[in-house]
Amino acid sequence: MTQQEFIQNHLMELRKRIITVALAYAVLLITGFLSVEHIYRWILNDAELELTVLGPSDILWIYFTLASICAFACCIPLITYQVWAFIKPALKPVERTATLMFIPLLFFLFVSGVAFGYFLVFPMVFEFIVSLSDGMFETMFTAEKYFRFLFQIILPLGLLFELPAVVLFLTELGLLTPDFMRKYRKYVYFGLVVLSALITPPDFVSQLFVLIPMFLLYEISIWLCAWRAQKKAVKLVSESV
Repeated sequence: MTQQEFIQNHLMELRKRIITVALAYAVLLITGFLSVEHIYRWILNDAELELTVLGPSDILWIYFTLASICAFACCIPLITYQVWAFIKPALKPVERTATLMFIPLLFFLFVSGVAFGYFLVFPMVFEFIVSLSDGMFETMFTAEKYFRFLFQIILPLGLLFELPAVVLFLTELGLLTPDFMRKYRKYVYFGLVVLSALITPPDFVSQLFVLIPMFLLYEISIWLCAWRAQKKAVKLVSESV
C-alpha cells in the first residue's frame, strides 16, 4: 500500500465516523425537539419565576437550543468512542484497554460538571445578581435571556470537568507529563482567566464562580497526571526486572 492510499483510507474512515456522529446527532436533535416541553418544565421545576417571550423567534431559539444541547450531551459517548476507534490501530493492546475506560468517564464528568453548575453555581450567581435589583427595579426575565445566562455558566463547567479524563488519556499515551503541566501552570491560569471572561456573563461574580472550579480542576489534573505517570513507571520497572 502506498502512502497516498494509506492516507486516503484514513480519510475515508474519518469521513465515515463523522457521518455516523452527524446522523446520530440529527436523530437525537429531532427527539430533543419533540421533547422540549418536558425538558423546559424539568429545568424550571424549582424556579419560582415566570419567563416571557418577546416574539416567535424567541420560541424557536428555545426549542433549537434545548434540543441541540441535549443532543450534544447524549452524543458525547459516541463521539469519544469514534475518536478512540479511529486511533485504536496506532495503540498497543494494553493502551487500547486502558483508554477505552475514558469513554464512560468523559460522559460522567460532563454530567457532573453540568449538575455542579446547575445545582450549585447557577443558583448562587442568579440569586446574587437578582438581589442587586431589590427595591430598585421590577425584574422580568425573558426565556431567551434566562436560558442564555444559564447555559453560559453550566456548559463550560460541563466541558471543563472533562479535563481530568483528558489529562489521564494523554498521560496514558505518553503525550503529557506532570512536569510539563507544572511548568506551564501560570500560562494555563492566565488562559483560564481569559476563557472565564469570554464564556460567562459580563460580571465579576459569575467569572469568579467559574474560575475557581477551573483552577481546582487543573490542580487535580496535575495530581492525576503525576499519579498515573508514577504507576506507569513502576510497571515498566517491574516488567524489565
